[in-house]
Amino acid sequence: MTRALTFCVLLTALAAGCRQDMHDQPKYRPLAASDFFPDDKSARSVVKGTVARGQLNPDDRFSRGRVGQELVTDIPVSVTRSSLERGRRRYEIFCGPCHGPLGDGEGMVVRRGFRHPPSFHIDRMREASVGHYFDAISNGFGAMPSYASRIPVADRWAIIAYVRALQLSQRAVTSDVPPEERKRLEAEP
Repeated sequence: MTRALTFCVLLTALAAGCRQDMHDQPKYRPLAASDFFPDDKSARSVVKGTVARGQLNPDDRFSRGRVGQELVTDIPVSVTRSSLERGRRRYEIFCGPCHGPLGDGEGMVVRRGFRHPPSFHIDRMREASVGHYFDAISNGFGAMPSYASRIPVADRWAIIAYVRALQLSQRAVTSDVPPEERKRLEAEP
């Protein structure tokens, strides 16, 4: 019996000595002082030019809507029927509540008492560069918040293409229609 008791005591002492908690290891608290490095900081600064994984966008025209500090004037992606359709769907989700389905600034949010956004059909907005629209979507403008975290870059360009199509649709004249389509439209009752 004493042998079994001695074994249990020894086993308990051995188990207690095997405890290795992570909090017992040497470490520095974030931003704590340290005399190990010449700048007296325990944390190392990010190496200049470091880009987080998934954040590298070498094409500023596409990713920022700018060339240097100048806003781009043309959409840097090809505009297709499917991209316009995607832009319409994204516009209805993110922009339509304030800007309205026609882009006239008469969305449901405005009808509920919030500030009026400008109509996309006024001269100032028709003359604004596509880079201006990209910047407004990405960084916010006035009462409009930034949508950079909610709308991917490609979808921002699709929305801008759709806004341009809305602007054209509200001021279209017969001469804007291609001749073969115009003949077809004129032949319909």
